[in-house]
Amino acid sequence: MSAGTSATPTSLASASAASVASGGTVAVAGPSRRTHLAVRTLQIVLALFFAVASAGPKLVAHSSATEGFDRIGYGDWYMYLVGGLELAGAVALVIPILSGVSALALMGLMIGAFVTQVTVFDGENALTPVIFFALLAVVAVVRRRHNAELVAFVRDRF
Repeated sequence: MSAGTSATPTSLASASAASVASGGTVAVAGPSRRTHLAVRTLQIVLALFFAVASAGPKLVAHSSATEGFDRIGYGDWYMYLVGGLELAGAVALVIPILSGVSALALMGLMIGAFVTQVTVFDGENALTPVIFFALLAVVAVVRRRHNAELVAFVRDRF
């Protein structure tokens, strides 16, 4: 396109479709620097929450955690399992190559937390896992390229 013309979404889509149809590849730009920094900050805040505020009480068997898991009915082993998974997810969330898959795994934990809040605790704090799910989804989408890097890394090793 010339300097005097502006690109419309339709013309860009047509150019991309033509490039793909002719056997070319379309390069997709990664997140901007501002987006990268904002998501990195979000990752650190989420990691601190999951490690300190969420996993910590479970792993030290704080009374608030043991009472909640007693109501669930699975016993202490389940409390330690969830706490360990949250701690592992928090650590992986700040390791660049693991950040995308970690966000996905923690989203799975948030689905379980939501179901538990609704079924066992009558929806008392059901909005909390929904909020964290949404925040983790932002990380998962922005860091999705790291999943491909992780797969390539694992393939090269094995």
